[in-house]
Amino acid sequence: MPNHHGDFIWYELMSREPDASQAFYAGLLGWSFEPAGSGGGMDYRIFSRVGPQAGGLFGLPAEACEAGAQTMWAGYIGVDDVDASTRDMVRHGGRVIMEPVTMEGVGRMALLHDPQGAPIYLMHGASDEASQAFAQDAPREGHCAWNELRTTDPGAALEVYADCFGWEKADSMDMGPAGSYDMLRNPPHASFLGAMMSSGDMPSQWLFYFRVADIDKAAAYIVANGGEMLMGPQVIPGGEFILNARDPQGAVLALIGKRTS
Repeated sequence: MPNHHGDFIWYELMSREPDASQAFYAGLLGWSFEPAGSGGGMDYRIFSRVGPQAGGLFGLPAEACEAGAQTMWAGYIGVDDVDASTRDMVRHGGRVIMEPVTMEGVGRMALLHDPQGAPIYLMHGASDEASQAFAQDAPREGHCAWNELRTTDPGAALEVYADCFGWEKADSMDMGPAGSYDMLRNPPHASFLGAMMSSGDMPSQWLFYFRVADIDKAAAYIVANGGEMLMGPQVIPGGEFILNARDPQGAVLALIGKRTS
C-alpha cells in the first residue's frame, strides 16, 4: 500500500540510554535491532520484529543530553514537501525545533512543536519504497497500531492537522467529562489513522500504541523491569485492551493487545 501525504511513516525512540532502552524493548516487544550505518558518530538502530521495519532507536548525543533532552517517543508524518509543510505549521502557530535538513540516503526532515506543543517530525523519504511502520493495513505484532494525540485544544488541533495534512474527523465517541474521542482518517485510506482527545491539564503529546500478543504479560513485564504503569490495561470497543506506562528511561509508552487468560 503506497504512502500518501499525511501518513505516519516512522516511529523513533530518542533515548539518553540507548543500550538500556534496547534491552527493555527487546524483551517487551520482541524487537531485534540493527545499526543503521548512518555514520558521523550517530548512534541509530533500526528495530523490527517479523517482516517490515517498525522504527528506530536514536541514542541522544552528549550535547543534547547536557542541554536537557529527555528520552521520548516521536512520530514522523510523511509529506510531499517538508519545507512547505513546515511553513504551513508555523503559519498556524507551530514552532520549529529542528529546521528542515536533508540526510543522504534517508530523506529530508524537520522537527516541530505543533501549535498546542506536541512534538512531531515531518519527513519526505529518499526512497519511493512505502513504509509499513504503521500497520494500517492489517494487525502486526511489534508495529504501531494506533496514533493518539492528547492535546490542550482538540478543535484547534484538528483544524491544523486537517489544513496541513488533509486529515478529517471520521467518527467520534462521547467520553463524558473527558470530552469527545475524535477518530481521524487520511482520506486516501479507508481505515482510521488514530484519534485525538483532550489532554486535560497535561501538556499536549502524541502516543503511539504498539501491538503485543498478551496485554497482561506486557503489563507484568513493564513492572518487573523497572517501568511504571500509568493506565490500564483497560478494555476498548472491539474487545482489545490498552495500557499507558512509563519505561525505565522515562518515555511514555502505549500498548494494545488481547487478554489471553
